[in-house]
Amino acid sequence: MKYRSVFDIIGPVMVGPSSSHTAGAVRIGQLARQLFGREPERADIHFFGSFAHTYRGHATDVAILAGVLGMGTDDPRIPRAFDIARQRGLAYAFHLQAAVPAHPNTARVDLVSGEHRISVLGVSLGGGLVQVTRVDGFELHLSGDAPALLIFHEDAAGTIASATRMLAQANINISRMEVSRTERGREALMVIETDQAVPEDVTQLILAQRHIHSIVRLDV
Repeated sequence: MKYRSVFDIIGPVMVGPSSSHTAGAVRIGQLARQLFGREPERADIHFFGSFAHTYRGHATDVAILAGVLGMGTDDPRIPRAFDIARQRGLAYAFHLQAAVPAHPNTARVDLVSGEHRISVLGVSLGGGLVQVTRVDGFELHLSGDAPALLIFHEDAAGTIASATRMLAQANINISRMEVSRTERGREALMVIETDQAVPEDVTQLILAQRHIHSIVRLDV
């Protein structure tokens, strides 16, 4: 694992007890909420591997729900996440999964609001570091540490070029990029991480390009 700062080694500023099972869980829930982009009405949280066996002792359930509510790792309200969720009218449930995950600290967060829904699979890597590995069935590698666009589009020639051209014209530098697709010629997901947040007007220009269906913007 490549560490970016001393805080990646000693761990984040957080409400404990565990950087992987608590702080990491907050981050997974927080990223799911940010990717959803709206107040959820229901959250179904699925724990795999170590999370499924130790979630009560390490308060992983409280932590991930706090993230879904929009709290950060050091928010003093984290221990009251259950009560706050009920006050906000957020229905939630936890599900323990027997499937063996690729990483032991794995959780899936399914959020619903009206007709809108999203499914986010995330892993806690330790020290508060996390990675989103799947969004609505598309494989990806998203840390949430940089601004990003998740662009859902038709798998058609020229689509990637049109999106990156809009960013270049706005003088926005791409730091990392990946593309995932369900099958050739069908829907695909383009993930673009940038050095600076992408303004709303640039996002709308990209959305107006041919073959692009929707965009989720992640601002850090």
